[in-house]
Amino acid sequence: MKNIKVLGTGCANCRATVALVESVAKEKGVDVSIEKVEDLPDIMSYGVMSTPGVVIDGRVVHAGGVPTRTKVEGWL
Repeated sequence: MKNIKVLGTGCANCRATVALVESVAKEKGVDVSIEKVEDLPDIMSYGVMSTPGVVIDGRVVHAGGVPTRTKVEGWL
C-alpha cells in the first residue's frame, strides 16, 4: 500500500488533486491510503511552499498546481 499525503489548505486545486489521485489509483488497482494535510506548519515541514503538494511514502514528488494524470500514473 502506498501512503499518499496531499498537502494543501483545502483549495479547489487541492481537492482536484485528491480526486485525481483517487481516480488513477482505482483505475490501476493500486491500494493507497490518502491523507489530506491542511495544517500550514505541517505543510511547511515538508519544504512545500506552493500547494497542492504530494508526498508518497515520505518523499515529496510534486508541489505547486494540480499534477497531470500522466504524472500521477507514473507515481503509482
